[in-house]
Amino acid sequence: MKLPNQRVVYLAGFAACAGMMAYALYAEHKLMLMPCPLCVFQRMAVIALGIVFLAAALQNPQSWGRRVYALLIALASAAGISVAGRHVWLQNLPEDQVPACGPGFDYIIDSFPLAEALRVIFSGSGECATVDWQFLGLSMPAWVLIAVAGLGVAGLWNSLRRA
Repeated sequence: MKLPNQRVVYLAGFAACAGMMAYALYAEHKLMLMPCPLCVFQRMAVIALGIVFLAAALQNPQSWGRRVYALLIALASAAGISVAGRHVWLQNLPEDQVPACGPGFDYIIDSFPLAEALRVIFSGSGECATVDWQFLGLSMPAWVLIAVAGLGVAGLWNSLRRA
């Protein structure tokens, strides 16, 4: 069995990230599911991963360039996994342990120094613990976690396999 061309796999990774972002925007603007601060960071990780996949597809790296893209894919997917994992954890906390609702993303970024803003965002809030959407019993952050992990593994395999 012949393996797919590396450029095709990179393009498929980019298309998957673009599809995830398209659905996120659809959910926000048509389903009226406003993103919480952790959702915004998940979007940023998916966009970063998509940009790395697109750059790799356009460049079609060889030799050490593939290792560089493997590192970038690992970093972007690790960021997405950590944020989505934190979000899923918050959603599964017992009700009495859920943090109180906090200010929105824009207010946090505008009002606090960056380090403090990140601490506030990653500590989570009640809005991040709310499950507004499910598919097959899993919340949107759970699906993002699965997708970003899968894309990370596929991207690493594609970058590190023999040409």
